[in-house]
Amino acid sequence: MTLGDFSNIGIYVRPGVTDFRKSVNGLAALTQEIMKHPPMSGNFYVFCNRQRNRLKVLYWERNGFCLWYKRLEEEKFPWPRNQEEAREISREEFTWLLRGIDFWHEHKKLNYFCV
Repeated sequence: MTLGDFSNIGIYVRPGVTDFRKSVNGLAALTQEIMKHPPMSGNFYVFCNRQRNRLKVLYWERNGFCLWYKRLEEEKFPWPRNQEEAREISREEFTWLLRGIDFWHEHKKLNYFCV
């Protein structure tokens, strides 16, 4: 995937199900009203359908919105079910998401103060 220099952007996941009849305007409204993010920030906003076999990524580039769409022929995308699981993800995690790696349910980090 080569999309240019996106090293300084945030990647935000909308948890749960998104109605995929929505296009640019509807997704931009979700970004602004529900996610409380400015859709023209240049960040990536990632949405998933009910069957978890399609993703849409909305972002603003210079002078207009871009909408990127991926459909899996088999399998499902790992996806957060609720707001507690959703968060900003890294570029590496975004790559894992596209490859089907479920990092939302990875082993928890343990912090011990003594042995």
